[in-house]
Amino acid sequence: METGQRTAAERYTGPLTEEGLEAIFGGSDDWVSRNVRTAGGPEALLMYIEGLCDGDSIAEQVLRPLTEPERMGMFAAPGPAEEAILSGRVYSCAVKRRRELGEAASDLLDGSCLLIFPGTGSALSFQVKSKDKRPVGEPRDEKVLKGARDAFVEPIRVNTGLVRRRLKNPDLRIVETDMGSRAGTKAAVVYIEGFTSPALVDELKRRVENIRTEGIITSAALEENIADRLSSPFPTLISTERPDKFCLNILEGRVGILADGLPMGYLAPGTFAQFFKAPEDSANHFIVGSILTVLRYLALLISLLLPAFYVSVATYHHEMLPTKLMMTIIQARQSVPFPTGFEALAMLTAFELLQEAGLRLPQSVGQTVSIIGALVVGDAAVSAKMLSPEIVIVVALAGISGYTMPNQDMGNALRICRFLLVICAAAAGMFGLAIGCGLLIYHLCSLESCGVPYMTPLSGGGDRLSAFIRRPSPEAPLAEPALKTQGDGSRRTENADSGRMES
Repeated sequence: METGQRTAAERYTGPLTEEGLEAIFGGSDDWVSRNVRTAGGPEALLMYIEGLCDGDSIAEQVLRPLTEPERMGMFAAPGPAEEAILSGRVYSCAVKRRRELGEAASDLLDGSCLLIFPGTGSALSFQVKSKDKRPVGEPRDEKVLKGARDAFVEPIRVNTGLVRRRLKNPDLRIVETDMGSRAGTKAAVVYIEGFTSPALVDELKRRVENIRTEGIITSAALEENIADRLSSPFPTLISTERPDKFCLNILEGRVGILADGLPMGYLAPGTFAQFFKAPEDSANHFIVGSILTVLRYLALLISLLLPAFYVSVATYHHEMLPTKLMMTIIQARQSVPFPTGFEALAMLTAFELLQEAGLRLPQSVGQTVSIIGALVVGDAAVSAKMLSPEIVIVVALAGISGYTMPNQDMGNALRICRFLLVICAAAAGMFGLAIGCGLLIYHLCSLESCGVPYMTPLSGGGDRLSAFIRRPSPEAPLAEPALKTQGDGSRRTENADSGRMES
């Protein structure tokens, strides 16, 4: 393994010494190293990184017991004093002995303080993480209509606690590992032992452990190192900031991934049908949940095909529309100087610009920009005969339908495909649209997510109706059949490696 890709425990080898720690952290202003004299007499060296550790915890749990004669007064030598601390003479609930330089450096970066007695060749590590963190609040991007209102936050230990509170199962396993050589980000693979497919668990562990990057700071750094094919805009990992959705998918047989510093959880495998399901589908009556799911698929067709269909009909296939409607479109387009294909692409681009402006600006200003852009500028463009009113209606209806997607990553992929299908329709009419749809379906059927076909169960491997209809809870299976019969690991590895090479 290259030096730039190793964790702190792997980069710094050798016995633990005060000089070694000073060489690693001594050049930083947040590095604190001070002498401490215990009540029994032996001096010790206290080391920690300011900001990662809680000063009150260090004072109450470590320093105060060391200065109490009734606790440490009888231990005058460093060796017995260290053994006494390990046996419970201090208040800290988590204390470990470290003899390796790399292990001590990792503990310091993880929010621990070190107590070193000279001559012992070891250090005592106390877990005193800083309590400065964002409290658990409501989800911001995924609105909750009927369900729990807590969301993941940045510290990984808080997130694992949220999962444990919902899945009080002794078979729940949370396996942690380090990702990134310089950031040293911790990740946790979450699954239910004996229930989740072992092949799926092993594959996710392998992918997480083989991540080779400087650090996992953004969500894309994690997704792009685990996804099967980077050349595809369609997501193969389910991301969510809701612990209830995360746990529901764990109970269906999926494997979860939590990363320290990212306020969301990831689930694999992510199939096409799974991106059209929302936690509210399980909270509502099964008939209501099924109707809402079918409505999302209808919105998918409108969002993806309506602009391209309008371009192809208005440009090449006038006979497909009723005569009165076609005459209305022709009359409205008589004064418009641009062809229908260019007009549709311009409107879709303007719609994306308005959406991006509304996201980047402050909330109050963003709403104002959206209203001005949609009403004032749009009405002025139609009045000035720059655009036809029909294309405004078509693009607006397609955009509104796209907002029904429960997953933003899937919505972004559909927005890209919408542009491509409009180009195909403008080039060859319905024939171009049919070719574009065929290529899109072929691409979706060629994708896999951790060995599971992306179009499962629509392409087989389970109950096809489960993609559209939610069965009542007593009749619903415990796990999806495709997740229990996951594909061969060698095939997954080959597909994943080839997908990364293509990108």
